[in-house]
Amino acid sequence: MKQNREFDLVVYGASGFTGRLIAEYLTQRYAAGSELKWALAGRSADKIRQVIVAAGLPESLPVICADSSDGNALRAMAERTRVMNDRPATTRQS
Repeated sequence: MKQNREFDLVVYGASGFTGRLIAEYLTQRYAAGSELKWALAGRSADKIRQVIVAAGLPESLPVICADSSDGNALRAMAERTRVMNDRPATTRQS
């Protein structure tokens, strides 16, 4: 496995409710100047950018566009990070 990755963490599914909460937490916990390198990812770069603006996240935050039906895009995203929080969503119980 490649040791030197572009990111330490990628939050995939960042335009959803839970993904936004995670992004807000990371922004508060790892303020500018932190050594943690992280990015937001999802199917729509536009939706992720809307989350960045609405949540007051740093506009310099990297955005990765990768559709869950595109194996090559997912592989490319995974190769850029050490850890990926994959589709952070709440689960529904029946």
